[in-house]
Amino acid sequence: MDGALDKLDAAGFFQIWQYFDKDDNGYIERKELDALFKHLLLSLGMKKEEVTEDLIQDLRKRCAFAHHTSADGRLLIQELATVMLPEEENFLLLFRRETPLDNSVEFMKIWRKYDEDSCGYISANELQGFLQDLFLQHRKSITPSKLEEYSETMMKMFDKKQDGRLDLNDLARILAVKENFLLKFKMDACSREDRKRDFEKIFAHYDVTKTGALEGPEVDGLVKDMMELVKPSISGAELNKFRKALMSHCDINRDGKIQKNELALCLGLKFS
Repeated sequence: MDGALDKLDAAGFFQIWQYFDKDDNGYIERKELDALFKHLLLSLGMKKEEVTEDLIQDLRKRCAFAHHTSADGRLLIQELATVMLPEEENFLLLFRRETPLDNSVEFMKIWRKYDEDSCGYISANELQGFLQDLFLQHRKSITPSKLEEYSETMMKMFDKKQDGRLDLNDLARILAVKENFLLKFKMDACSREDRKRDFEKIFAHYDVTKTGALEGPEVDGLVKDMMELVKPSISGAELNKFRKALMSHCDINRDGKIQKNELALCLGLKFS
């Protein structure tokens, strides 16, 4: 069986996973596991009579840790991929879950780096640059041929529109942000003190350069989180449109930045 599994790569694994995870929620029911194993082994060239109960039992043992960590009867994609895929392929599929970004400013820095012309998407070639930087960041080497192969795999996995490019939503499926920071706050805080305290925390979170003004990806990160409060998935074009409107409304002195007092005025807050 190990010889058959050696043929498995991230693209093949993901294709089989999607067959069982039809609603794309990132997990399957534990009762589906045997059927997935059989489907997997057959897809790797094993004959039906070779896929015995002993082989299935062996795979169950490999995934025993997942049975214990998933008390609700669900098996997550990262848990299964950890035991089924080689290290590099596993990394390609799972890094978004293992190394979530701290905030949306970080996410937007990466997005803007690869969407240089602000067209709202990145191409397959730009994705290769992204993957190369990613492997370097994690101190992993990669050959040009592997880079091209992985780029094609990622496109198959995340290019839902199948137009040869990734939108903001597609990249968000690859790059996980730990949490929308704005979800920490009650939007209906009543007292003046509560509103001021929350505003100070929010501004400080997005002002990562600590300059007292938001600019570039700091504005982008705020816009992304604000929009996602009312719409779970946004496109690059929608983000650019809302960013332009926010800057037009809040950048009172037209210096290309949003000062703290400007944002407070923009939000209708008066603390003095």
